[in-house]
Amino acid sequence: MASGVQANILRLLQDVGKAACRCPAHSQAFRLNQPTTPKHVCSSTEAATQPEYAFEMACSNIRYGKGVTQEVGMDFNNLGAKKVCVMTDKIIASLPIMTAVLESLQRHHVSHDVFQNVRVEPTDVSFKEAIAFAKAGNYDAFLAVGGGSVMDTCKAANLYASNPDADFLDFVNAPVGKGMPVRGEVKPLLAVPTTAGTGSETTGVAIFDYMPLRAKTGIGSRAIRPLLGIVDPLHVMHMPTNVATYSGFDVLCHALESYTAIDYDKRTPRPSNPIERPAYQGSNPISDIWSLQSMRVIKKYFTRSVKDPEDFEARSAMHLASVFAGVGFGNAGVHLCHGMSYPIAGMVKNFQAKDYTTDHPIVPHGLSVVMTAPAVFQFTAPMCPERHLEAAEVLGADITNVRKEDAGKVVADVMREYMYELDIDDGLMALGYTKDDIPDLVKGTLPQKRVTKLAPREQTEGDLAMMFEQSMKVY
Repeated sequence: MASGVQANILRLLQDVGKAACRCPAHSQAFRLNQPTTPKHVCSSTEAATQPEYAFEMACSNIRYGKGVTQEVGMDFNNLGAKKVCVMTDKIIASLPIMTAVLESLQRHHVSHDVFQNVRVEPTDVSFKEAIAFAKAGNYDAFLAVGGGSVMDTCKAANLYASNPDADFLDFVNAPVGKGMPVRGEVKPLLAVPTTAGTGSETTGVAIFDYMPLRAKTGIGSRAIRPLLGIVDPLHVMHMPTNVATYSGFDVLCHALESYTAIDYDKRTPRPSNPIERPAYQGSNPISDIWSLQSMRVIKKYFTRSVKDPEDFEARSAMHLASVFAGVGFGNAGVHLCHGMSYPIAGMVKNFQAKDYTTDHPIVPHGLSVVMTAPAVFQFTAPMCPERHLEAAEVLGADITNVRKEDAGKVVADVMREYMYELDIDDGLMALGYTKDDIPDLVKGTLPQKRVTKLAPREQTEGDLAMMFEQSMKVY
């Protein structure tokens, strides 16, 4: 164990040296076995062929506490907001959560309008509806009250209302959109998460189904992350069992994918300008801390939070685990589980998840993500077996005398145990897919390079097909 700790410390020192500040006031950058002269700063042409050499941490401010929602009206007064756009969905709009929000806004005389037509698992069409509402209202601040669908929709509405002349695909990730950097300021956005899952209150990412491709894509920019996440554990007590289950698996995959992502200094291309550095950068020493802590909380509380909906301690802890994982993956990124989940959700046929009241078929995000997890981590483990084994141990596996070559099997088995214990549907076949759908699922994954390129192991179309086939049944 001591040697492992020493190795981690050495790696941290090396990474700090690589990311050392080069401003004149701090020109004596720390190096281990490196020349003391600063590295050459690459031109745009050189950067395209060079690996990254720095990482950048960004996160929303977080306020956590039982009943803290009552402060939201004061927050908008403190910001000097004159007119606030509140976004939610129809289910949340009928719950005590929304009552608490509106009472606070009214008590503090905050002018506001409510948009409650957010679609669970939003699409480009539903995004555009919310954007039109935001543009018409001329708001100077935004408030998202809900799960990831609401927060992501509100981020997009704020972005395009603040950039009214932009085409919708301007900011959408390439290759689906143009992937243009956000250069102008957006309005302040506060987020009140109501699920212990997406961590969207901490990230600059907004995900949606792009209907022409029948696959998910998104917008990724630090500029759109919420100014403040108001994390009130009272709200997650309203989650139905399956919502708690699926959102919890989203947390687990966020943490595990970000911890096993490619090292930040192996990612390419290096940006020629800091504004082009992506939100998802690869694993790094700071994100690692948050991802590991999230997994520690998951081991202790995830099953409890699902099995006993009245267990306030467990559900509160999972709400924090979601925040921890959000900080981790919001900077390190996710990889294959998420990249492969987007066509699984986007190509849904007739599957209707329990506890989700929608007027359309739906594979909830966390369910679509975890479906391929055993196959994915079996595939990625050979590239960084130590990290996979460490994560497996944190999640509860006994790795005594386990060989590095068996790391993939160990992590896959841990994921299957969680899935079986929490009664997850047995593979893609249970969601209505067959092996005949694999070519289309692969085709829907290929545009997701924003995340798939962060996997520690490169993958061919054949590799993707193999993982989808292995995921047809899980147990």
